[in-house]
Amino acid sequence: QRRSLAPSQLAKRKAGDEDEEEEEEDWQPPTSRKRQKAASETESGECYRSPFRKPLAQLTNRPLCLDSSQHEAFIRSILSKPFKVPIPNYKGPLGLRSLGVKRAGVRSPLHDPFEEGALVLYEPPVLSAHDQLKIDKDKAPVHVVVDPVLSRVLRPHQREGVKFLWDCVTSRRIPGSHGCIMADEMGLGKTLQCITLMWTLLRQSPDCKPEIEKAVVVSPSSLVRNWYNEVEKWLGGRIQPLAIDGGSKEEIDRKLVGFMNQRGLRVPSPILIISYETFRLHAEVLQKGSVGLVICDEGHRLKNSENQTYQALNSLNTPRRVLISGTPIQNDLLEYFSLVHFVNSGILGTAQEFKRHFEMPILKGRDADASEAERHKGEERLKELISIVNRCLIRRTSDILSKYLPVKIEQVVCCRLTPLQTELYKNFLKQAKPVEELKEGKISVSSLSSITSLKKLCNHPALIYDKCVEEEEGFMGALDLFPAGYSTKSVEPQLSGKMLVLDYILAVTKSTSNDKVVLVSNYTQTLDLFEKLCRSRRYLYVRLDGTMSIKKRAKIVERFNSPSSPEFIFMLSSKAGGCGLNLIGANRLVMFDPDWNPANDEQAMARVWRDGQKKMCYIYRLLSTGTIEEKIFQRQTHKKALSSCVVDEEQDVERHFSLGELKELFTLNETTTSDTHDKIKCRRCVNGHQVRPPPDGSDCTSDLSQWQHCADKRGLQDSVLKAAWDAAVTFTFHHHSHEEQRGIP
Repeated sequence: QRRSLAPSQLAKRKAGDEDEEEEEEDWQPPTSRKRQKAASETESGECYRSPFRKPLAQLTNRPLCLDSSQHEAFIRSILSKPFKVPIPNYKGPLGLRSLGVKRAGVRSPLHDPFEEGALVLYEPPVLSAHDQLKIDKDKAPVHVVVDPVLSRVLRPHQREGVKFLWDCVTSRRIPGSHGCIMADEMGLGKTLQCITLMWTLLRQSPDCKPEIEKAVVVSPSSLVRNWYNEVEKWLGGRIQPLAIDGGSKEEIDRKLVGFMNQRGLRVPSPILIISYETFRLHAEVLQKGSVGLVICDEGHRLKNSENQTYQALNSLNTPRRVLISGTPIQNDLLEYFSLVHFVNSGILGTAQEFKRHFEMPILKGRDADASEAERHKGEERLKELISIVNRCLIRRTSDILSKYLPVKIEQVVCCRLTPLQTELYKNFLKQAKPVEELKEGKISVSSLSSITSLKKLCNHPALIYDKCVEEEEGFMGALDLFPAGYSTKSVEPQLSGKMLVLDYILAVTKSTSNDKVVLVSNYTQTLDLFEKLCRSRRYLYVRLDGTMSIKKRAKIVERFNSPSSPEFIFMLSSKAGGCGLNLIGANRLVMFDPDWNPANDEQAMARVWRDGQKKMCYIYRLLSTGTIEEKIFQRQTHKKALSSCVVDEEQDVERHFSLGELKELFTLNETTTSDTHDKIKCRRCVNGHQVRPPPDGSDCTSDLSQWQHCADKRGLQDSVLKAAWDAAVTFTFHHHSHEEQRGIP
């Protein structure tokens, strides 16, 4: 028991017995138990510490001296301990690969070439057992197999196209040349084939490493976002493309510099998607480095080798070039040469050599007035040209789509001019001076202006009303021909033959079906008339022209294609958005006016008959009977015959028109039902009615430059046009189908 040392307590204890007094006198402050234990251990000489505890040794800064062999042996003993999986009871595959260490042993392809449905682009040569022993396993080539994610969705013609593209860009078709032209017609999936090519080149090659580091896709500005969406759709986030569709110059330069500075096997953003205009303005940044592959969508923009865009792209440091164009020949063979020269420079010689050796003999041979010798020479040069170009050009027609898509029926509707249009047309031909100049073979600015005025008059008199008010050349006194009280504020369909037919088509379609309609014109003024018509008939519509931003275009297209969207009509300017748009929400398309370039019309008419379309498609091409529009259509036929001859290899294309006949632009044929039908010397009609088979017993050709069927009301297959006919609209009708030949039984 512990005792208090307080003075009061000590005094109390003094009064106690003597023993306690003595004890108090000898008292010392108590020691701790640890000290008592240590003292007892010292006195007895026994130690009760654990035998496993060793006294700490003092550390010194001087390391123990070991020779090099002892040190190496010590390090090897540390590294020789195998890695153990730190997961309890782990029974998965351990493998022999270490992170960041190259795999040892035989190289293997990225995907299984023997899997069912695998698309093999390259197969190593078969080696004998003796050669297999001698070959270096680190250098043995491997299979190149398309990613199964893509090969499962590719159709047979697309698999063939991917194989062709890969052979071309890897110089296996033409040694020393790495370019090709993908010339499939619209709707065959050219974008998907090129995405498959890019993904394969970015991930694998026979050398078991990526073939390229980076790829550039150049497209029209309206398709930049579409390309980005397609890459996301088919690759599902496996790659992060860089799409540039706007921004300041400094911001775009910064992005392009970052893209070009990327290096290595796994580039963060290996695909650049950029518009032609942006590429041309920022070409200097892209020309400072190298790119593995460049793809030019809608490549017919490069038909002129003298323009800045062509030269900027041609100076890009890349050997592999792919040009996409559904219409490689648009106007003449020299433009065709420019496209081939861009992808594979030199295989057709220089421009002068090409013109002398190929273009002149072929064109002379195609003319309706050509001699037998000129035709024979032209055919020989044509065969030679085809044999060279076919090594780097792949072309499939849209007939392939008939296996996957509904029937498409194209109908050329010739609409008679109204009395007002006829009087205005004849009045212009009497007054206009460019008529005489054109007959002399001269084409001046005033001649071109006259052509535009007549085309607008064919659409609707309202488009030339201002010229009549101002009494411009050719329209003096024309204002008196208009009805009293006429105003351009409201559209009057009865004043235009084509507008009258269009009004009937829209009304019957709206009242008898849930189909949607695409209206296409070359003039925004005509789109303004469409808007007035839609407002007066209370049709819901959307409009796309050059004033709409790129981002907004994608939104309205997506909304229109939705089955739940209420819009009935999509108005499209062929100059602003005719290429690449997917408008499968509609299955009827009206081509209101023709273009000199058949490619523009073909592009615009292919907007509805594409992958994803579920309904039968109807294409209406409206022409004013006996006018300049039929002359334009005839010129298109001549150009398409040339394209079919060179690109599609159709040797039996009819020589419909001589070049001299195409100069008769400023004439009006009031007596014919169709001037073009008269000139093609149709073998299917007798006295204006179709017969089957042709009267001479020959088979009808399937050339698209001919009108397949010529009929009166008995041959009409479309209920909409039947209703329009019953409404006393006077026109002739010609059409062809991509799936079956239709006619009068």
